[in-house]
Amino acid sequence: MSDADNINDSVLEMYLFESSTLLEQLDGILIESEKDGELSSQSVDEIFRIMHTIKGSSAMMDYEVIAQVCHKLEDLFYIIRENGIPTDCFNELFDLVLRVSDFLKDEIAKIQQNQNLSTGNDQLLSEILSLLDKMTIQDQKKTYYLHIRFSADCQMENIRAFMLLDKLDGQVLITIPDELQTNQDASGLIKENGFYCSISTNQSEKQIREAILGTLSVQSCDFIDSLPIPGCNSEHISNETKPPSSVKHTPSITVKQNLINVDLNKLDELMDLVGEIVIAESMVTGNSDLAGLELDNFRKSARQLGKLMNELQDIVMSIRMIPIASTFHKMSRIVRDMSKKLAKDVDFIMVGESTEMDKTIIDGIADPLMHLVRNAMDHGIENREERIAANKNPTGKLVLSAQNVGGDIIISMNDDGKGIDPDGILEKAKEKNLLSKPENEMTEREIFNLLTLPGFSTNSVVTEFSGRGVGMDVVRKGVEKVGGTVTIESSKGLGTNVFFKIPLTLAIIESMEIKVGEHIYTIPITNVRESFKASKEQLLCDPDGNEMIMIRGVCYPIIRLHTIFNVVGDFTEIEDGILLLVDSGECLACIFADKLIGKNQVVVKPLPFYLNHYATKGCGIAGCTIMGNGNISLILDIRAILNRY
Repeated sequence: MSDADNINDSVLEMYLFESSTLLEQLDGILIESEKDGELSSQSVDEIFRIMHTIKGSSAMMDYEVIAQVCHKLEDLFYIIRENGIPTDCFNELFDLVLRVSDFLKDEIAKIQQNQNLSTGNDQLLSEILSLLDKMTIQDQKKTYYLHIRFSADCQMENIRAFMLLDKLDGQVLITIPDELQTNQDASGLIKENGFYCSISTNQSEKQIREAILGTLSVQSCDFIDSLPIPGCNSEHISNETKPPSSVKHTPSITVKQNLINVDLNKLDELMDLVGEIVIAESMVTGNSDLAGLELDNFRKSARQLGKLMNELQDIVMSIRMIPIASTFHKMSRIVRDMSKKLAKDVDFIMVGESTEMDKTIIDGIADPLMHLVRNAMDHGIENREERIAANKNPTGKLVLSAQNVGGDIIISMNDDGKGIDPDGILEKAKEKNLLSKPENEMTEREIFNLLTLPGFSTNSVVTEFSGRGVGMDVVRKGVEKVGGTVTIESSKGLGTNVFFKIPLTLAIIESMEIKVGEHIYTIPITNVRESFKASKEQLLCDPDGNEMIMIRGVCYPIIRLHTIFNVVGDFTEIEDGILLLVDSGECLACIFADKLIGKNQVVVKPLPFYLNHYATKGCGIAGCTIMGNGNISLILDIRAILNRY
């Protein structure tokens, strides 16, 4: 690939990143402003800036349709910035701008997927112009489009055009060419094509004509139906074209640039490299050749190296951490649109949107979250009449929250809708032959977990949003793909709560290594409460004969790893081995192992692809890691072990 190709790819990546970020900001501004019932002047300025930026960069990239749509919306917000929003145009404006946002996002997605862009969107442009005219009429002003020519021997046409605008009693909207005072080509363009402009004014056509023809060197003035579009970046609203008396000068502020954009692939490579360095460090410090040697200086240097490695890992992982706010705000847009389409009043509340997670994980949970929100809005929360009949608040409530708990992020989505009927789930499961054991032996959690089976759906009606056989299995698979788990809770008539438990990062974790026979197992340190030796006198048995142990007045079950993994352990007597009290986030238990090796940092590696059909995750294996001696250690999934055994 040539240097020119690399530069072009870099420019395109920057364009896509900037445009996507700006459109997310646009949606956020609109959703919050619609909730507040007003669009502040600051928000108007910000939307104007967003459209101006995307328009300019799109024109530079030769994406003409995107630039044209942005330009027309920029025109609209120029009027709003000067005159405000008429009350009866408020809702229409928000619907229109969100449709523009959707169109632009679709076009950006086409660019990312290397698809052909739209050749135009006359309907959208027509709606923008219609609203623009409506606002202009309500302001009792009329918009005129003018084509002015100066005499052939005239010099400095651009300056004369600028001075002419100062004579017009009204608001100059657009000039062609733009930036009359600074555009070096403006004079030549005016000489060749004439000067075009649009003006919003209370004056009559006659008054405008007299004012223009009374200006020195003006040869002709024609009123036209619309301005030409010789190129997307030729039409532009410019503060420079307004009369000097109305120009607002803002003092310039010099801000030091402390942020840069970095390709995520480079961060992935950096994280992988740090992981390999961690493994290499472990191999060096744990080398068997060093056994029995008195190496005080080496041990001191190794400790310093370990300290620096920890700091390096923390920095690299922090670089990848971003707030989950952007994903939450996307859900806010979905709630807003579905509320209107389904005629449901819903109060959407976001909690903990500043919580930070790994960028890869945030991208991975976006689709599962979207499915949950659509599901709750479509057939979770009742309509106004149903809620009133059930003695509920007519306005439903949907709460999306995120919080950091230990080494995990807990994301929950709670609605106060009609909830899920366990009996209905069982009936559906029996129809599809999905029950793995008698229904009278199933706990409520197991019943709700049936919802995550492929193709399971309790919605009998196919709608725009659900009922097509795509159920919670999509959510479960998406969350498990980033190392998380899904828990469903519900009360019939009261609502539903869905929890995601997701690791902060997928790369490097603090762990405790234990030995069972010839095998070394790794447990994430966030799952370990304590380790201790026990005696036979502490052992108890429940009515089913299962081993229990009493710790500070609380009974915990004992899980023997050599039994569940079918390996030969060194010890079978409790007092000979070691017990670890582990926490899955929902329950606690004691794991029995032969020996506690110690705490270590490990690089998480996925299991080989060919092992996927063995359902290793459900058996309690979350992945693997390479130890200092080069051997493989399996990383235990404590939640899966406690749930299963």
